[in-house]
Amino acid sequence: MKQSDVLIRPYVTEKSMNHTSGTPTQGFRDGNRIEFIVHRQADKPTIKAIFEERFEVKVDRVWVRIEKDGKHAIIKLAEGYSAEDVGMRVGVF
Repeated sequence: MKQSDVLIRPYVTEKSMNHTSGTPTQGFRDGNRIEFIVHRQADKPTIKAIFEERFEVKVDRVWVRIEKDGKHAIIKLAEGYSAEDVGMRVGVF
């Protein structure tokens, strides 16, 4: 699997935008997260490594879930990095 095939597109909803800004909601203690649709075969370590390399940030944790529209990866950035900055680079804002 090529690096360009793993991160398909950002997933933007009102709820995912709240997670980006750092607003604590629904069981997550803090924000600084961004959500992407990823390749179905991608695993957490692959998603983390490719995201860190592509956006030059450090990732704290990755959650994945499979929905009807594909595999979703919620990526929490490490302290000192901003999900809003990454969102600006990919055109979410």
